[in-house]
Amino acid sequence: MLAALLFGSAAAPAICAPLAAFKVVDGGIPAALTDAPGDAAKGRLIVGNRQIGMCLLCHQAPMVEDQFQGDISSNLAGVGARWTVPQLRLRIVHSRQINPASVMPSYYRTDGLQRVAASARDKPILDAQQIEDVVAWLASLK
Repeated sequence: MLAALLFGSAAAPAICAPLAAFKVVDGGIPAALTDAPGDAAKGRLIVGNRQIGMCLLCHQAPMVEDQFQGDISSNLAGVGARWTVPQLRLRIVHSRQINPASVMPSYYRTDGLQRVAASARDKPILDAQQIEDVVAWLASLK
C-alpha cells in the first residue's frame, strides 16, 4: 500500500527517468528538481519507510510511532531551522559534496557509485519528486 502511494503502483518503477539537471550554488541546490511542489506528508512517509528512504536506520526523527530509530547521525528534529531548503536538497541529493567522508548515501545519483547491486544500477535511490517530498517534510521541521 505504501509503495502504491509513493510510486503510484504496487512496485517501484522498473525504468528510471533521466535525472533532472541541477546546479550547486553556495552550498545548496536552489532550484527544485521538479515542477510540482514537494508534498510534506509523502516526504514523512518516505523518511519513515525502512525499505524506501531508510533514513531512520541512522537518524532519529520526530516520529513517535516509529521505534528503533538510529543514533549514528544527526537528529532530524529542527532540521528545517538549521538548514535552508537548498541546503537540505543538496544533503539528500549528494551529501558527499558537503562532507566527502559522509556515510550517507547519495539519494539522487547514479554515477561514481561503488558496490551497487546489479538491480539498482543506473537508478537513484529516490526519484526527483520523492526528493522534493522529503525536502518539503524536512523543511517543515522547525
